[in-house]
Amino acid sequence: MQKDSLRQLYIDELKDLYSAETQMVKALPKLAKASSNAQLRQAFEEHLRQTSEHVSRLEQIFEMIEEKPTGKKCQGMDGLVKEGAETMQEKYSDAVMDAALIGAAQRVEHYEIAGYGTVRAFAEILGESDHLSLIEETLKEEKAADEKLTQLAREVNSQSGDTELDAPSRPQKTGRSASKRAA
Repeated sequence: MQKDSLRQLYIDELKDLYSAETQMVKALPKLAKASSNAQLRQAFEEHLRQTSEHVSRLEQIFEMIEEKPTGKKCQGMDGLVKEGAETMQEKYSDAVMDAALIGAAQRVEHYEIAGYGTVRAFAEILGESDHLSLIEETLKEEKAADEKLTQLAREVNSQSGDTELDAPSRPQKTGRSASKRAA
């Protein structure tokens, strides 16, 4: 009985990942378009190609288990996509926007890495060895995408620098703490 319950959880988690990946297929072109850094834009475009493959791999798994991949919306990814859309509405300088986009994309990658790690463990327990190579290939690509974003972050974040000079003057603090600092 427990295996049946775990199997249903496994299917639900796969459906959640399928929804997450299909949401990313729609979101990644927007991230690429909002990027000013050519390497970052290229990384988003490459990950879009990989994400389409992730969708295909999940569809293969669903064919093997004779289930439909639809019927569940990934609320976590929905929230992450909405946060990313809000970020793109901000009036940051190009370099700061790129840094913000990398942060949003890495949150997505970490979410996906956790999801694929979970279904990999379930597939192992359930004896779904034919699913493992597909899941592990996607997990490997998600980790590589995260590492690529980390490398880009080092470059982009150093370019974004301190934008204090561009920001409006901040009012000076008053009261005891300000007078203590002056003393």
